[in-house]
Amino acid sequence: MTTPTAPTAPTTDIRLVVLDMAGTTVADGGLVERAFAAAAAELGVEPGSAEHTEHLSYVRATMGESKISVFRHLFGDEDRAQRANTTFEKAYGELVDEGLIAPVPGAREAIGELAAGGRTVVLTTGFARVTQDAILDALGWRDLVPLTLCPADAGGRGRPYPDMVLEAFVRTKAAEDVRQVAVVGDTSYDVLSGVRAGAGLVAGVRTGAHGDDAFRAAGATHVLESVAGLPALLAGLAAPLAGDR
Repeated sequence: MTTPTAPTAPTTDIRLVVLDMAGTTVADGGLVERAFAAAAAELGVEPGSAEHTEHLSYVRATMGESKISVFRHLFGDEDRAQRANTTFEKAYGELVDEGLIAPVPGAREAIGELAAGGRTVVLTTGFARVTQDAILDALGWRDLVPLTLCPADAGGRGRPYPDMVLEAFVRTKAAEDVRQVAVVGDTSYDVLSGVRAGAGLVAGVRTGAHGDDAFRAAGATHVLESVAGLPALLAGLAAPLAGDR
């Protein structure tokens, strides 16, 4: 199957910017894996076992996807998946409360610059709403953007489906055409969701889970060192194509 490619659009014409959180605008230092360890233990998966190693590899490969979807794949039946997800969210929230997250350097400034330039910014996540709110509260970001979305806000489907991007498009009414939307994230699933939504600019950032090869395979139009470089890109001052260094 051929990977779809995002339609190109003038970067200066972008009106809506949809940004991922963990790994893109938020540095969490691998808390996802630590919270997964708690969820795996709840389901009786022993650390160091072949099953644990296999599950952790899948978690890493699917960074960016809705966490409940990941646990449904790993644990099969819905009750076990929900138990794992509840434990994961609780463990991640406790780590957040311990002060173990921070903004990606330059992320808050970039969001402010984009908003000052007349662009609408939306923050999205694959976490549940309770975890997303915990992150926003810990960073003091509750009022940073006009809209934040989790999979439940878009009918329950997270990345790599395009639903959250399209939900942002519909709710904000910031753009007239999906080609005026930019989607930015640190995983191939972020990129694929933007491509599937028809976004005019889909960028991977090198501050999180995945790298250039994964971004290119998913159809990224651009790769950035971090989200801090996004305002310059959208201003037409820099335009690294996917894979450029």
